Amino acid sequence: MAAVMANRKKPLASERPSGQLHDVWRKFRRNKLALIGGAVVLVIILSAVFAPWLATHSYSRQNLRARLSEPSAEHWLGTDGYGRDVFSRVLWGARVSLQIGFGAAGLALAIGVVLGAVAGYYGGWIDNAIMRFTDVMMCIPALFLALTVIALFGASMTNTMIVIGAIYWTRTCRIVRGEFLSLRKREFTEAARALGLKDSRIIFRHLLPNALAPIIVQGTLFIAQVILIESGLSFLGLGAQPPTPSWGNMLTEGYKFLSIAWWIATFPGVAIFVTVLAFNLLGDGLRDAFDPKQIG
Repeated sequence: MAAVMANRKKPLASERPSGQLHDVWRKFRRNKLALIGGAVVLVIILSAVFAPWLATHSYSRQNLRARLSEPSAEHWLGTDGYGRDVFSRVLWGARVSLQIGFGAAGLALAIGVVLGAVAGYYGGWIDNAIMRFTDVMMCIPALFLALTVIALFGASMTNTMIVIGAIYWTRTCRIVRGEFLSLRKREFTEAARALGLKDSRIIFRHLLPNALAPIIVQGTLFIAQVILIESGLSFLGLGAQPPTPSWGNMLTEGYKFLSIAWWIATFPGVAIFVTVLAFNLLGDGLRDAFDPKQIG
Protein backbone atom coordinates (compact mmCIF):
# COMPACT_ATOMS: atom_id res chain seq x y z
CA MET A 1 0.00 0.00 0.00
CA ALA A 2 2.83 2.35 0.86
CA ALA A 3 4.49 1.59 -2.46
CA VAL A 4 1.29 2.42 -4.33
CA MET A 5 0.94 5.71 -2.46
CA ALA A 6 4.56 6.52 -3.25
CA ASN A 7 3.94 5.84 -6.92
CA ARG A 8 0.96 8.21 -6.87
CA LYS A 9 3.25 11.04 -5.86
CA LYS A 10 5.56 10.47 -8.78
CA PRO A 11 4.68 11.88 -12.23
CA LEU A 12 4.13 9.15 -14.79
CA ALA A 13 3.86 11.44 -17.78
CA SER A 14 7.46 11.23 -18.86
CA GLU A 15 10.68 9.39 -18.35
CA ARG A 16 12.66 12.01 -20.21
CA PRO A 17 15.42 13.90 -18.40
CA SER A 18 14.65 17.50 -17.50
CA GLY A 19 17.48 18.77 -19.64
CA GLN A 20 16.30 17.14 -22.85
CA LEU A 21 14.85 20.31 -24.33
CA HIS A 22 18.15 22.02 -23.66
CA ASP A 23 19.97 19.19 -25.45
CA VAL A 24 17.55 19.42 -28.38
CA TRP A 25 18.08 23.17 -28.68
CA ARG A 26 21.86 22.74 -28.40
CA LYS A 27 21.92 20.24 -31.26
CA PHE A 28 19.43 22.25 -33.31
CA ARG A 29 21.34 25.53 -33.12
CA ARG A 30 24.50 23.80 -34.33
CA ASN A 31 22.68 23.04 -37.58
CA LYS A 32 23.14 26.26 -39.53
CA LEU A 33 20.79 25.27 -42.35
CA ALA A 34 18.04 24.46 -39.85
CA LEU A 35 18.51 27.84 -38.16
CA ILE A 36 18.29 29.58 -41.53
CA GLY A 37 15.16 27.58 -42.37
CA GLY A 38 13.58 28.45 -39.02
CA ALA A 39 14.40 32.14 -39.47
CA VAL A 40 12.89 32.18 -42.97
CA VAL A 41 9.76 30.37 -41.73
CA LEU A 42 9.39 32.95 -38.94
CA VAL A 43 9.73 35.84 -41.42
CA ILE A 44 7.14 34.28 -43.76
CA ILE A 45 4.68 33.69 -40.91
CA LEU A 46 5.10 37.25 -39.62
CA SER A 47 4.67 38.60 -43.17
CA ALA A 48 1.44 36.65 -43.52
CA VAL A 49 0.13 37.77 -40.12
CA PHE A 50 0.90 41.43 -40.78
CA ALA A 51 -0.05 41.36 -44.47
CA PRO A 52 -2.82 43.98 -44.04
CA TRP A 53 -0.23 46.46 -42.75
CA LEU A 54 2.72 45.45 -44.94
CA ALA A 55 0.84 45.40 -48.24
CA THR A 56 1.38 48.60 -50.23
CA HIS A 57 -1.91 48.25 -52.15
CA SER A 58 -5.19 46.40 -51.89
CA TYR A 59 -4.74 42.87 -53.22
CA SER A 60 -8.05 43.03 -55.12
CA ARG A 61 -8.01 46.62 -56.41
CA GLN A 62 -7.82 46.75 -60.21
CA ASN A 63 -6.10 49.50 -62.14
CA LEU A 64 -6.30 48.70 -65.82
CA ARG A 65 -4.16 51.70 -66.71
CA ALA A 66 -1.27 50.10 -64.81
CA ARG A 67 -1.80 46.51 -66.02
CA LEU A 68 1.34 44.48 -66.74
CA SER A 69 3.57 47.19 -65.29
CA GLU A 70 7.15 46.16 -64.60
CA PRO A 71 8.57 46.23 -61.04
CA SER A 72 9.01 49.86 -59.99
CA ALA A 73 9.00 52.15 -56.98
CA GLU A 74 5.20 52.29 -57.17
CA HIS A 75 4.69 48.54 -57.63
CA TRP A 76 7.70 46.73 -56.15
CA LEU A 77 6.96 43.42 -57.91
CA GLY A 78 4.97 44.84 -60.82
CA THR A 79 1.28 44.36 -61.60
CA ASP A 80 -0.74 41.55 -63.13
CA GLY A 81 -3.14 41.43 -66.07
CA TYR A 82 -5.78 43.35 -64.11
CA GLY A 83 -3.39 45.99 -62.78
CA ARG A 84 -3.32 44.51 -59.27
CA ASP A 85 -0.16 44.88 -57.22
CA VAL A 86 1.82 41.61 -57.26
CA PHE A 87 3.71 42.35 -54.02
CA SER A 88 0.49 42.82 -52.08
CA ARG A 89 -1.01 39.69 -53.62
CA VAL A 90 2.08 37.62 -52.73
CA LEU A 91 1.77 38.76 -49.11
CA TRP A 92 -1.92 37.90 -48.94
CA GLY A 93 -1.21 34.69 -50.83
CA ALA A 94 1.17 33.72 -48.03
CA ARG A 95 -1.67 34.26 -45.58
CA VAL A 96 -3.97 31.94 -47.53
CA SER A 97 -1.36 29.27 -48.27
CA LEU A 98 -0.16 29.13 -44.66
CA GLN A 99 -3.73 28.97 -43.33
CA ILE A 100 -4.40 25.97 -45.54
CA GLY A 101 -0.99 24.49 -44.70
CA PHE A 102 -1.39 24.73 -40.92
CA GLY A 103 -5.08 23.82 -40.99
CA ALA A 104 -4.69 20.73 -43.18
CA ALA A 105 -1.56 19.64 -41.31
CA GLY A 106 -3.35 20.06 -37.98
CA LEU A 107 -6.31 17.98 -39.17
CA ALA A 108 -4.07 15.26 -40.62
CA LEU A 109 -2.02 15.11 -37.41
CA ALA A 110 -5.16 14.92 -35.26
CA ILE A 111 -6.58 12.00 -37.26
CA GLY A 112 -3.24 10.22 -37.55
CA VAL A 113 -2.34 10.66 -33.87
CA VAL A 114 -5.70 9.39 -32.58
CA LEU A 115 -5.84 6.36 -34.88
CA GLY A 116 -2.14 5.55 -34.43
CA ALA A 117 -2.35 5.89 -30.64
CA VAL A 118 -5.40 3.62 -30.40
CA ALA A 119 -3.85 1.04 -32.72
CA GLY A 120 -0.50 1.01 -30.94
CA TYR A 121 -1.91 1.00 -27.41
CA TYR A 122 -4.57 -1.70 -27.76
CA GLY A 123 -2.98 -3.90 -30.44
CA GLY A 124 -4.82 -7.08 -31.45
CA TRP A 125 -7.81 -6.87 -33.76
CA ILE A 126 -8.16 -3.12 -33.21
CA ASP A 127 -4.61 -2.60 -34.46
CA ASN A 128 -5.21 -4.90 -37.44
CA ALA A 129 -8.46 -3.16 -38.41
CA ILE A 130 -6.96 0.34 -38.23
CA MET A 131 -3.78 -0.61 -40.08
CA ARG A 132 -5.67 -2.44 -42.85
CA PHE A 133 -7.82 0.67 -43.32
CA THR A 134 -4.61 2.73 -43.40
CA ASP A 135 -3.16 0.40 -46.04
CA VAL A 136 -6.28 0.83 -48.18
CA MET A 137 -6.04 4.62 -47.92
CA MET A 138 -2.36 4.51 -48.89
CA CYS A 139 -3.20 2.45 -52.00
CA ILE A 140 -5.54 5.14 -53.31
CA PRO A 141 -3.76 7.89 -55.29
CA ALA A 142 -4.22 10.71 -52.80
CA LEU A 143 -3.96 13.59 -55.27
CA PHE A 144 -6.57 12.11 -57.61
CA LEU A 145 -8.87 11.43 -54.65
CA ALA A 146 -8.45 15.04 -53.54
CA LEU A 147 -9.22 16.28 -57.05
CA THR A 148 -12.37 14.11 -57.18
CA VAL A 149 -13.70 15.16 -53.79
CA ILE A 150 -13.08 18.87 -54.39
CA ALA A 151 -14.66 18.66 -57.84
CA LEU A 152 -17.76 17.06 -56.27
CA PHE A 153 -18.16 19.32 -53.23
CA GLY A 154 -16.85 22.55 -54.71
CA ALA A 155 -13.58 24.42 -54.69
CA SER A 156 -12.94 26.66 -51.70
CA MET A 157 -10.24 27.32 -49.14
CA THR A 158 -12.13 25.41 -46.43
CA ASN A 159 -12.87 22.40 -48.62
CA THR A 160 -9.24 22.25 -49.75
CA MET A 161 -8.05 22.31 -46.14
CA ILE A 162 -10.46 19.57 -45.03
CA VAL A 163 -9.86 17.29 -48.01
CA ILE A 164 -6.06 17.43 -47.76
CA GLY A 165 -6.13 16.83 -44.01
CA ALA A 166 -8.63 13.97 -44.29
CA ILE A 167 -6.55 12.15 -46.91
CA TYR A 168 -2.91 12.64 -45.93
CA TRP A 169 -2.98 11.32 -42.32
CA THR A 170 -1.69 7.81 -43.04
CA ARG A 171 2.04 8.42 -42.52
CA THR A 172 1.43 10.09 -39.16
CA CYS A 173 -0.75 7.17 -38.11
CA ARG A 174 2.04 4.68 -38.84
CA ILE A 175 4.66 6.75 -37.02
CA VAL A 176 2.53 7.18 -33.88
CA ARG A 177 1.55 3.51 -33.86
CA GLY A 178 5.21 2.49 -33.93
CA GLU A 179 5.98 4.82 -31.02
CA PHE A 180 3.06 3.52 -28.95
CA LEU A 181 3.95 -0.13 -29.59
CA SER A 182 7.25 0.62 -27.87
CA LEU A 183 5.94 2.90 -25.14
CA ARG A 184 3.14 0.60 -23.97
CA LYS A 185 5.75 -1.91 -22.77
CA ARG A 186 7.64 0.62 -20.66
CA GLU A 187 7.62 0.50 -16.87
CA PHE A 188 5.80 3.81 -16.37
CA THR A 189 2.93 2.51 -18.55
CA GLU A 190 2.65 -0.63 -16.44
CA ALA A 191 2.69 1.52 -13.31
CA ALA A 192 -0.14 3.66 -14.67
CA ARG A 193 -2.21 0.54 -15.38
CA ALA A 194 -1.48 -0.80 -11.90
CA LEU A 195 -2.82 2.43 -10.42
CA GLY A 196 -6.09 1.84 -12.26
CA LEU A 197 -5.89 4.88 -14.53
CA LYS A 198 -8.27 5.02 -17.48
CA ASP A 199 -6.91 4.09 -20.90
CA SER A 200 -7.69 7.55 -22.27
CA ARG A 201 -5.63 9.18 -19.53
CA ILE A 202 -2.74 6.79 -20.04
CA ILE A 203 -2.77 7.44 -23.79
CA PHE A 204 -3.03 11.23 -23.75
CA ARG A 205 -1.38 12.13 -20.44
CA HIS A 206 1.47 9.63 -20.22
CA LEU A 207 2.22 8.07 -23.63
CA LEU A 208 1.48 10.88 -26.08
CA PRO A 209 3.94 13.38 -24.52
CA ASN A 210 6.69 10.82 -25.03
CA ALA A 211 5.79 10.52 -28.73
CA LEU A 212 5.67 14.26 -29.45
CA ALA A 213 9.13 14.48 -31.06
CA PRO A 214 8.34 12.53 -34.26
CA ILE A 215 4.89 14.14 -34.41
CA ILE A 216 6.41 17.65 -34.35
CA VAL A 217 8.91 16.71 -37.05
CA GLN A 218 6.22 15.09 -39.21
CA GLY A 219 3.96 18.12 -38.81
CA THR A 220 6.70 20.53 -39.89
CA LEU A 221 7.53 18.52 -42.98
CA PHE A 222 3.86 18.01 -43.81
CA ILE A 223 3.14 21.76 -43.84
CA ALA A 224 5.61 22.08 -46.72
CA GLN A 225 3.91 19.21 -48.53
CA VAL A 226 0.47 20.76 -48.04
CA ILE A 227 1.63 24.08 -49.48
CA LEU A 228 2.79 22.25 -52.62
CA ILE A 229 -0.47 20.30 -52.85
CA GLU A 230 -2.56 23.44 -52.34
CA SER A 231 -0.54 25.29 -54.97
CA GLY A 232 -1.14 22.46 -57.43
CA LEU A 233 -4.88 22.38 -56.71
CA SER A 234 -5.15 26.17 -56.98
CA PHE A 235 -3.21 26.08 -60.25
CA LEU A 236 -5.90 23.70 -61.55
CA GLY A 237 -8.65 26.01 -60.26
CA LEU A 238 -9.64 23.71 -57.36
CA GLY A 239 -8.14 25.65 -54.46
CA ALA A 240 -8.76 29.15 -53.16
CA GLN A 241 -11.00 30.98 -55.62
CA PRO A 242 -10.37 34.46 -57.10
CA PRO A 243 -10.27 37.23 -56.13
CA THR A 244 -8.74 35.65 -52.99
CA PRO A 245 -5.06 35.31 -53.85
CA SER A 246 -3.06 32.17 -53.26
CA TRP A 247 0.32 31.38 -54.72
CA GLY A 248 -1.21 28.62 -56.84
CA ASN A 249 -3.90 30.70 -58.54
CA MET A 250 -1.36 33.52 -59.04
CA LEU A 251 0.71 31.04 -61.05
CA THR A 252 -2.38 30.22 -63.09
CA GLU A 253 -2.96 33.90 -63.85
CA GLY A 254 0.71 34.55 -64.55
CA TYR A 255 1.69 31.76 -66.90
CA LYS A 256 -0.50 33.27 -69.63
CA PHE A 257 1.72 36.36 -69.64
CA LEU A 258 5.02 34.58 -69.03
CA SER A 259 6.62 35.79 -72.27
CA ILE A 260 5.71 39.46 -71.77
CA ALA A 261 5.32 39.82 -67.97
CA TRP A 262 7.60 37.28 -66.29
CA TRP A 263 7.17 38.78 -62.81
CA ILE A 264 3.51 37.76 -62.41
CA ALA A 265 4.30 34.03 -62.16
CA THR A 266 7.94 34.24 -61.07
CA PHE A 267 7.49 35.84 -57.65
CA PRO A 268 4.71 33.49 -56.45
CA GLY A 269 6.82 30.60 -57.71
CA VAL A 270 9.84 31.86 -55.79
CA ALA A 271 7.65 32.27 -52.68
CA ILE A 272 6.51 28.64 -52.93
CA PHE A 273 10.08 27.41 -53.47
CA VAL A 274 11.54 29.40 -50.55
CA THR A 275 8.72 28.48 -48.15
CA VAL A 276 8.81 24.76 -48.91
CA LEU A 277 12.61 24.70 -48.72
CA ALA A 278 12.57 26.56 -45.38
CA PHE A 279 10.03 24.20 -43.82
CA ASN A 280 11.99 21.18 -45.06
CA LEU A 281 15.25 22.54 -43.61
CA LEU A 282 13.49 23.23 -40.32
CA GLY A 283 11.94 19.76 -40.27
CA ASP A 284 15.26 18.07 -41.05
CA GLY A 285 16.93 20.06 -38.28
CA LEU A 286 14.26 19.11 -35.75
CA ARG A 287 14.50 15.46 -36.76
CA ASP A 288 18.26 15.44 -36.19
CA ALA A 289 17.91 17.38 -32.94
CA PHE A 290 15.33 14.97 -31.48
CA ASP A 291 17.26 11.89 -32.63
CA PRO A 292 19.06 10.43 -29.57
CA LYS A 293 21.53 8.67 -31.87
CA GLN A 294 22.90 11.98 -33.03
CA ILE A 295 26.06 13.01 -31.23
CA GLY A 296 25.31 16.20 -29.32
